[in-house]
Amino acid sequence: MSGFIGSVALPSRALLAPMAGVSDRAYRELCMQMGAGYCVSEMVSSKALSFGSKKSEELMDISAQERPCGIQIFGDDPRCMAEAAEAAMRHAPDIIDINMGCPAPKISGSGSGAALMKNPELCGKITAAVVKTVSVPVTVKIRKGWDDSMPNALEVAEICEQAGAAAITVHGRTRQQYYKPPVDYDIIRQIKQRVRIPVIANGDVNSAQRAKEVLDFTGADFVMVGRATLGNPWIFRQINSYLDNPDMPLYTPTPEEKLDTMVAHVAKMVAYKGEYIALRQARKLVMGYFKGVRGAASLRNEAGTIETMDDLIRLRNKALQAQI
Repeated sequence: MSGFIGSVALPSRALLAPMAGVSDRAYRELCMQMGAGYCVSEMVSSKALSFGSKKSEELMDISAQERPCGIQIFGDDPRCMAEAAEAAMRHAPDIIDINMGCPAPKISGSGSGAALMKNPELCGKITAAVVKTVSVPVTVKIRKGWDDSMPNALEVAEICEQAGAAAITVHGRTRQQYYKPPVDYDIIRQIKQRVRIPVIANGDVNSAQRAKEVLDFTGADFVMVGRATLGNPWIFRQINSYLDNPDMPLYTPTPEEKLDTMVAHVAKMVAYKGEYIALRQARKLVMGYFKGVRGAASLRNEAGTIETMDDLIRLRNKALQAQI
C-alpha cells in the first residue's frame, strides 16, 4: 500500500487527474487497470445537481473496477456544495473532492473553480460545510493562486486543512497562467512542509522520471497525472515501476497493443454511452493513441471524422499496416 487519504488506502502514488470530457467511467476503469492508485470523476456542478440534472447524475456513476474513486464537485455556495456532496453520496464515492482550481472561464468566471482562490475564507466555509455533511474523506484541489499578485495557495491550504480537508491537491500554476509556464513545484514543497495532511502534486507530470523528481523535490505524498495519460495510460505502470526500481527498464507497449487498447477503450465508451455520443467524444482520445505511431499525422486527421466502431476498426487496421 502506498498511502492513505483519510481512511482510504491508495495502492499507488500515481493518481489520475479529473479531466472534463476525458476522465469518464471508461477512461477511469482503463487507467486503474493500468496501475493508477486513485481516480476522480469529471467535475459535477453543484447548481446543476440542485436542479436535478440527469447528466450530472450520470457523471457520478462509479463501477467496482475504478475504486478507490472520488466524485469532484464545484460551486461557490457552501450550502449548495453541501447538498451536492450529499447527492454524490448516493453513488457511494470513496472520497468527495472540491474543485478550487479549474481555470476555465465558464467555471471561474461564475465564481467557482480557481476564482475561489480570491476568497480564502469562502474556501474554508465550503470545505467545512462539505466535511460536516459526508462520512467519507473530503479533499480540495487548488492552484498556486489567482494571479501573480496573489500566490496564496499556502494560506488556502492551511484554511482548508483547519476546515477538515483530508488531503490537498496543488497545481503549481496560477489561474492566470492556465497550463503554459513552467510549474512552480516550490509552492507545493512549501505547502507539504506546512500542513499535516497528505499533499498531491499536480502539473506537468509527464513521465516516470518526472514523477520521481517531483515527489523527491516537493516531498508530496502522491502525484496526479492528467494530460500525459492521453493515449498513454501505461504511464501509471511506468511510474509505479520506476518508483519501485529506477534501474528496471520501463515497459513500452507495442504499436499493436496501443491500437488494441484504443479499440477496447472506445468499445467500453460505446457500452456506457451508445455509439453516437461515444464515437464523437472519442475522436480526440483516439488521436492520442497515434502519438509515436508511423503515419500519425494522417491517422489523426482521419480520427477526427470517425462515427462508428467500424470506422475505428478500419482506422486501427490501417495504422497497423503502416507499421509493417
